[in-house]
Amino acid sequence: MIVPEPELIGPNDIVGVVLAGGLSRRMDGVEKSFINLADKPMLQHVLERFTPQVENVIINANGDPQRFSDYDHPIVADPLPDYAGPLAGVLAALDWAATHHPNSQFVVSVAADAPFLPANLVQQFLRVVADLGPELICAASYGRPHPVVGLWPVHLREELRRAVVEKGVRKVDLWTIRYRLAYVEFNNDIGDPFFNVNRPEDLIEAERLLAMGL
Repeated sequence: MIVPEPELIGPNDIVGVVLAGGLSRRMDGVEKSFINLADKPMLQHVLERFTPQVENVIINANGDPQRFSDYDHPIVADPLPDYAGPLAGVLAALDWAATHHPNSQFVVSVAADAPFLPANLVQQFLRVVADLGPELICAASYGRPHPVVGLWPVHLREELRRAVVEKGVRKVDLWTIRYRLAYVEFNNDIGDPFFNVNRPEDLIEAERLLAMGL
């Protein structure tokens, strides 16, 4: 892998994608992107923390894109039917980047149900790219990896397509294990910056963490 010089890597080289293509099974079918957290949709919290870090942000979501009409971001569906999981969303973002921003080197993915993203997420990813030259990066906190929060080189998109489409790979870590993977640790004294709202009771905890300043 040819690692770009650190000063040449910037927001224009990265497409950000918010992965919002899940089924929200544990939220009684209510789409997590639109669940209110402190009087704002969950997705809005994510976008407010993510969009300042990159030049272009897209939303990976399936179904009717009009439900995201309040957000001025392209809506990109999975390239596979039947909700094929986060790797399909990453592949959709890599394809979009290659088509619409062919100079982009990387896609950075985050989850639509994790409203406490670190403000320096992308900056830290790029620092590790410059220092260590890994092929892939995954975020971690308190020793626990968060596979859907990661950095993905656009040049790997055909390899990912073969894995997802031809070989049926669905779990993120079954694909990333094939490459030189670096983990970037983010910790916060208040709580986990990658706390995700999966269940109704998690929303109560998210309200508490937000009130504490996470």
